[in-house]
This record gives sequence, structure tokens and C-alpha cells, in this order.
Amino acid sequence: MTGGRLLLAATPLGQPGDASARLIEALGTADVVAAEDTRRVRTLAKSLDVAITGKVVSLFDANEAARVPALLAEIETGATVLVVSDAGMPLVSDPGYRLVVACATAEVPVSCLPGPSAVTTALAVSGLAAERFCFEGFAPRKSAARRGWLAALADERRTAVFFESPRRLADCLADAVDELGGDRRAVVCRELTKTHEEVRRGTLAELAAWAADGVLGEITVVLAGATPRADLAALVEEANRLAADGMRLKDACALALEHAPGAVSRRELYDAVLRSRD
Repeated sequence: MTGGRLLLAATPLGQPGDASARLIEALGTADVVAAEDTRRVRTLAKSLDVAITGKVVSLFDANEAARVPALLAEIETGATVLVVSDAGMPLVSDPGYRLVVACATAEVPVSCLPGPSAVTTALAVSGLAAERFCFEGFAPRKSAARRGWLAALADERRTAVFFESPRRLADCLADAVDELGGDRRAVVCRELTKTHEEVRRGTLAELAAWAADGVLGEITVVLAGATPRADLAALVEEANRLAADGMRLKDACALALEHAPGAVSRRELYDAVLRSRD
């Protein structure tokens, strides 16, 4: 064993005071600091009153693959390489994955200095269920892809957390209303831990209306899990039974749905009943 290692370190989301003692020590002692933005890591170090003595190199999406061989070689010859992203935990929608895979394959030590994460911070303050959740990264940029992605979350019963650009937030929430329904609960967290932090809770329809005027800052969205849907086949059977007793089909569908919270819409049930009669 050469003694070299890879360190992954979480950095503050906005408040330098959230930096851990281990991060401060690592910034001052690592042989190489691989940062998503070299200017930002130097600014962070200055705010923490720590001098970076090692070499500072950039490590971002566009250059990570090319950087991996040299960084791995440094580790194999005994260097400590510290990886930091602009904010939060590396690899969580940030660079570092390729380097970790290379180190794991080469069987060199990989350690993590835990700390802030926008994902778990947003989940904690959201007020939505946190026992089970999924992280979806960044929402797709294009509307068609985004709508398909949202549709895939329609029946997801876990709370979902994802990132979005402030420039696309209004469109994303509008698409969410169309794909998931305006009553689905969600929370938009803006500028977490920073001076202008805002946690906006409401239905997707309410949040879409709020965001329509424009939103600034780093955005994390927490989406409530889907309410279990009623058994469509059982609802169709009930609506058909009521209609057979003389009730109008529209009224039969409405009555069948009265005691089925979280079920399909009246239109969906009506169409399903018609299909059952073909």
C-alpha cells in the first residue's frame, strides 16, 4: 500500500460555518484538491482561514474523464487527492463518479468526509414523508422529456427530490400539474441555508402559479409520493353494477369514486367502463 487515498468531501451549501473540522483539515493538507470550480474552492478556503498547500486542479463534467488517469496516478504514488464540488456532496449530480470507479477498480482507498447535502436538507425541512424517498437528479431540460419523466413519477409512492434550474422551474411545475395533477403536494426550496432561504409549500397548482413570475437562486424540489390508486377493475365493476340498476353511467362513476380516495379521475373511470363493454 502506497498510502495514497481519495477523499470526497461535502462543502457548505451557503454558510461557511457549516464546514466540518475534517474538511478544513483536508483543505490544508491534501496533496491535490480537485474542485468543480477552482475559484470557488479558493474563496471557501479563504473564508475558513485555511491555506491550501497542495496543487489545485479543476474537476467538472466536461473534463473528468480526461483527469482521471493523472489523479489516479497521483494516488497510486502516495498522494491524498481531495474532491470537492461547488456545494454539497460530490457525485450527487456533481463530478467525481468516474474517479471513484477508477479508484475502486484499482483497489485504492476511497473515504468520505460527510457534511451538507441539498437533498437531505430539503427533505428534512419539507414537511413531507421522509421515511422512504428517491433522488431524481436534475429534471430534464426539454419539455417532452420532462413530461415523460414526470409521468414516470405519477405512481411513485416515495417522496421524490430533484434539482431544477430557476430559469426552467415555472415550466417544470406547469408540466407537473399536467402530468401529476394540480393537487399533488410539493415543496420548492430556494437558496437553502443562505441569507435569502425560502421554503415554499403547497400544491403543484399553487407552486406553478407562484413560480410563473420568475424565481432566482439554487432550487431543490421535493414532491410528495403518490396516493395509492384504487383498483380500477373493482371500480369498473361497481360502476357497471350501479348502471345496471338504472343509474346514469356518469352518476354511477361519480358514486363509485366517492369512497375511493386517490382513485382515477371520473373521466378515466367512465372511459374504462365503456372499454369494458366492447
